[in-house]
Amino acid sequence: MNGDATTDRLSAEEIDDVGSNASQNATMGDIIAERLSRRELMSGLLAVSAISAVAAPISMLTACSQPASATPSFNFTEVAAGSDGRHHVADGYNADVLIRWGDKVLSNAPEFDVGAQTGERQATQFGYNNDFLHFIPLDGRSDHGLLVVNHEYTNSELMFPGIDPTAGPGKSYEAATRNRVDVEMMAHGGTVIEVKRDKGKWGVVPNSVFARRLTAETEMLISGPAAGHERMRTSDDASGMRVRGMINNCGGAVTPWGTWLSCEENFNLYFHGKGALDTAPGAAALKRYGVPSERYPWAKFHDRFNIAKEPNEPNRFGWVVEIDPLDPTSVPVKRTALGRFKHEGAGNVINGDGRFVVYQGDDQRFDYVYRFVTKGVVDTRNRAANKDLLDQGTLYVARFDADGTGVWLPLEHGQGPLTAAAGFKDQGDVVIFARLAADLVGATKMDRPEDIDVNPRTNKVYLMLTSNSDRSSASVDAANPRPANTFGHIIEITPDGNDHAAPRFSWEILLKCGDPAVAAVGATFNPLTTKNGWFANPDNCVIDGGGRLWVATDGNSKEATGRTDGIWGVETKGSARGTSKLFFQCPAGAEMCGPAFTPDDQTFFVAVQHPAQSPSREQVSTFDKPLHRWPETDPQSKMPPRPAIVAITRKGGGKIAV
Repeated sequence: MNGDATTDRLSAEEIDDVGSNASQNATMGDIIAERLSRRELMSGLLAVSAISAVAAPISMLTACSQPASATPSFNFTEVAAGSDGRHHVADGYNADVLIRWGDKVLSNAPEFDVGAQTGERQATQFGYNNDFLHFIPLDGRSDHGLLVVNHEYTNSELMFPGIDPTAGPGKSYEAATRNRVDVEMMAHGGTVIEVKRDKGKWGVVPNSVFARRLTAETEMLISGPAAGHERMRTSDDASGMRVRGMINNCGGAVTPWGTWLSCEENFNLYFHGKGALDTAPGAAALKRYGVPSERYPWAKFHDRFNIAKEPNEPNRFGWVVEIDPLDPTSVPVKRTALGRFKHEGAGNVINGDGRFVVYQGDDQRFDYVYRFVTKGVVDTRNRAANKDLLDQGTLYVARFDADGTGVWLPLEHGQGPLTAAAGFKDQGDVVIFARLAADLVGATKMDRPEDIDVNPRTNKVYLMLTSNSDRSSASVDAANPRPANTFGHIIEITPDGNDHAAPRFSWEILLKCGDPAVAAVGATFNPLTTKNGWFANPDNCVIDGGGRLWVATDGNSKEATGRTDGIWGVETKGSARGTSKLFFQCPAGAEMCGPAFTPDDQTFFVAVQHPAQSPSREQVSTFDKPLHRWPETDPQSKMPPRPAIVAITRKGGGKIAV
C-alpha cells in the first residue's frame, strides 16, 4: 500500500509505484469522461452537472440546500486533523498499544534488544510493518480470540543504525550484511497471537498454543492450476509444488470457515538481475510485473531472488495464501486459482447460491479489479469440507462501462483470446500471468485498486482507489475535471440482482477525495463534512456490524493534505451519504492499516505502519535521528519508532461510535 499524494516520500514501495500496463485498454478516467460526456449531451448541462453524474448525487448539494434531517450515523466527537508524533482518538475512547515490532510472540522469544537483533530472534518476535489484521473469536466470544496480522515490508533505515535512505538501492545492496537481511526476512510474513480483554484492557496471552510466526522462509504448499506447473519449478523445488515463504503481505481477509487469506502484493521489490532481464525466460511477463525491482538486497545472500539464477522464482509470489490460525502446525497454501498480481485485499461473501466469492484489487496504477467465484459451495456446518474450496472456480476481471454498468470478463483458458496462440498453454499460464490475460480481454485500467469489501447487509461492494497522478492531462474536460487523480476516490459496486456471481454489475462513485474547499480538486464530500472530516488516498476499509463503512488512508501528510493518515467513518446512505468524520489519527510518517472490529463492535483494532517514515527527501528520518519515537512516550528513550497494533475501546464500555 503506498499513496502518491506526496511524490518525494522515501518508501521503497512508493518509489517503485510505476505502472507497468502498456495495453491499450480504457482507463477509468476514459470511462468516466465518456460516461459524463454522454450524459452532458443528453441533459444539456455543463461542468457541475457532469460531475454530479458520477458522484453520489447527495454529495453535490450545496450547504444551503442540504436537508436539516441529514444526521450522520457515526456518533463520536471528531478528532481535529493535524500532524504530530502521537496518535489521537475521538474523545471518550481509549487507544492502547497492544503489541509492537519485536515484542514476544512465541514462548521461547527473547526480550527485544534493538542493538542485538538477529534473524533467529526476530523469527520468534512480532514482525515489522503490521498491515491487515483480523479478530477471530474463540468459543464465539468477543473478548477472547486470535489476531491474525500481515507484516508487509521493512524500513531498514528505521530498524538499523547508519543507513541512509537517500543512498539508493545500489549502495544499500553493497552495504547490506547477512544479519540485516536475515532480520528483514524474518520480520516479513505474518503473526498469529491470542488476545484477551480483562477489566476493560486487552493483552496478549503469553505462551499461547496458537501463537505463530510466518516468515519469508516458512514452507508453504502450492495448489490450484499453477501447482506443479513448469513455470513454478526451480532448482530448490523441481516439483513446483512447494515454496519457501510469503513476502510483502499487504491486505487480506478471513473466510467464513475461519481461515486467513493473506495477500502478497509488491513481491517484485525483492528480485535482482536487471542485467539478465532481456534474456530471461518470460522477459515480457517479468516486466509486466515490475520484476526485477532491486529494492531489497536479499539476492546478495540468497540466489533464489536473482532472476539470472532462478528465473521462475518470481512466479511463486504474488498469490493469496490461505492459513489456518486454529492449527499452528498446518502448512499454509498459496491458492493459485485466485490469480497472480499485486494483491491488496480479498473481500468476500457467501453468495445466495452458496458459492464463495472473493473480490480483489491489483494495487498499481492502471491495473485491474478481479473477482473469483468458486465452483463448489460453502459448507457452513463442516469446516473441514471447505479445505480446498478455493482451488476450483472462475477468475474474472472487471470492465467498467460508460453507462454506469460493468461486466465481469472470465479469465479461462480457451475462451476468447486466452489460447496457446497468445502464449497461454493452459489455465496455469492464465493464473500465473493474470495481468497479461486481463490485458487481452479488455479490462478497465484503474487508479490503483486497493482494498475492496462487501457490505453483507446491502450487498454493496466498496472499492478503494488510492490515487494515480499519472492520469493523462489529455483526458481532462468538463466531465473529468481533475488532470491527475492525486487524491483517489471510492467506487460503490452493486451486483445485478444482488447476485455476486452475476456477469454484470452497476457502479457509481461514492466519493472523490481531497480538500473540498479547493475548487480545482473537485472533491465531492457531503457539505456536512467538516474541515477535519475530508481525507485523501483511501486504502483499507472495513464494514462494521451495523453496516457502516470505515476507511483507512495511506498518503496523507502535513505537506500533502495538512493531516496524517487515519480512520474515517463514511456515510453510504440517506441524505448524509458522502459525509466523513475523523475518528483516529496516526503519528506523523505512519500509514493507517487494518482495521478490524470484534463481533460485538466494542473493540476496534487498527495497525500503525512505518511510524516516523521520512516525509520527504528534505526531511529524512532514520534510526539515528527519527522524526519521533512513537509509540514510546518516555522523552529519554532511545528506542526507534516501532510499528504497532492499537486496541480502541469506549471508556465505560459499549459499541464504537454508536
